[in-house]
Amino acid sequence: MEKLCAGYHKFKQDVFPEMKGLFEQLAGEQHPHALFVTCADSRVLPSLFTQSDPGELFICRNVGNIVPPHGERLGGVVSTIEYSVLVLGVKNIVVCGHSDCGAMRAVLHPERIKQMPTVEAWLTYAELARRVVEDNYPDMPEEQRLGVLIRENILAQIDHLKTHPSVATRMKRGDLQLHGWFYEIHTGAVEVYDAETHQFVPLESRLLPAATPRPRRLKRFAEVVR
Repeated sequence: MEKLCAGYHKFKQDVFPEMKGLFEQLAGEQHPHALFVTCADSRVLPSLFTQSDPGELFICRNVGNIVPPHGERLGGVVSTIEYSVLVLGVKNIVVCGHSDCGAMRAVLHPERIKQMPTVEAWLTYAELARRVVEDNYPDMPEEQRLGVLIRENILAQIDHLKTHPSVATRMKRGDLQLHGWFYEIHTGAVEVYDAETHQFVPLESRLLPAATPRPRRLKRFAEVVR
């Protein structure tokens, strides 16, 4: 706690004065341009690796960057999606997974979370991704399988997102785009899903491909995961 308190005092003394105008502007309203759904992992800081200022990202964090399908569960994730789309009018939703994800390791090895029934139940929303990996990459080495699973889970959660009426309606109008991101902790690199090529590709351009998956060849994932 001492580090947190010291950090607050540094913020109040050094950082806040430099951004005082921005905070005054944000005091009564917010207009974020994206909802960022990512993992609760302490190593994943969206505002840091996107260099976003306060007010730019509406962030939803949970174990495994999960999005329950519409109608299956009420709670913080579902209400965050609904609020961000219908009230804040975000134009983009990013589902961001990351390397070395403990939640996805648990999906591969469910015996490790038998004493955590709530986590176990939550991770059933990654079942689609697990089955894809199990059925298509049975002989792949452990770490490579994990990399594929993390990416497949991103796409599975995007599919879940599209079941939400607020999201589906705005997508139909062309007012909302979905994006799949993979963040690699040890390099700081980001890959984005390209629905045209059905692959995750390095984020090297400001022109982002939208992640609206169509039927794809599953085996191609193994070619890009090392």
